[in-house]
Amino acid sequence: MTINDPLVIAGKEFSSRLIIGTGKYSDNDIMQKAHAASGAEIITVALGRVKFDDPDDLFKHIDFSQYTLLPNTAGAYTVEDALRIARMARAACNTDWIKLEVLGDPETLLPDVGGTLEAAKILIDEGFTVLPYTNDDPIVARKLEELGCATIMPLASYIGSGHGFLDFAGIKIIVERANVPVVVDAGLGVPSDAAMALELGADAVLLNTAVAIANDPEKMAEGFKLGVQAGRLAYLAGRMEKKVYGSVSSVGAGLA
Repeated sequence: MTINDPLVIAGKEFSSRLIIGTGKYSDNDIMQKAHAASGAEIITVALGRVKFDDPDDLFKHIDFSQYTLLPNTAGAYTVEDALRIARMARAACNTDWIKLEVLGDPETLLPDVGGTLEAAKILIDEGFTVLPYTNDDPIVARKLEELGCATIMPLASYIGSGHGFLDFAGIKIIVERANVPVVVDAGLGVPSDAAMALELGADAVLLNTAVAIANDPEKMAEGFKLGVQAGRLAYLAGRMEKKVYGSVSSVGAGLA
């Protein structure tokens, strides 16, 4: 895809519809190569992983002239923790953008929906551009949009599980109704999962583990780049109607 079909978040245009993370890579060199191969323009970083006084800190391995930083509140299980991390991110990283995560369970890493809504309202009132991780409930998505969130980021399945989509129904409704970009976040395992998300009409995907722990992260990152492009092209082209019976490709074809 090109800038002629941009992803627009909070008025900012991106030519890539893939957002990628920084966790779980075996080393920073592999991470850099994977980021480059992905074509991503937005990099999300868990602030809890950043050691600002370390000369070999993670941030030293991200070219911020090339990538837009999206700090996230990963690891927050309370509204107070999410707010603290978000405020720290703004002060340390000079950005109002925040990927909001308020988790409700340490095993499934499912979102605490009530906490997410509460934290989103406070952060938006404080001038943050909030991109919230949430479940695939269309009602919750509507409430987050009404609060003023810049995107809706419903999960495909559990964070880091690689299951892909457990169910398409909720995300389909969210896509149909949302007036802000829908970014499928969490649980994608292979490029075909990303392609399906874009085919459904999602505006982008966010992923980390599927690339970071692949046998060859660089190749997997390129695969996701192509999967996103294929899915978006299919969505723009418009798929054929599903039919009950077969239909010959050439009218009148057959043996004389």
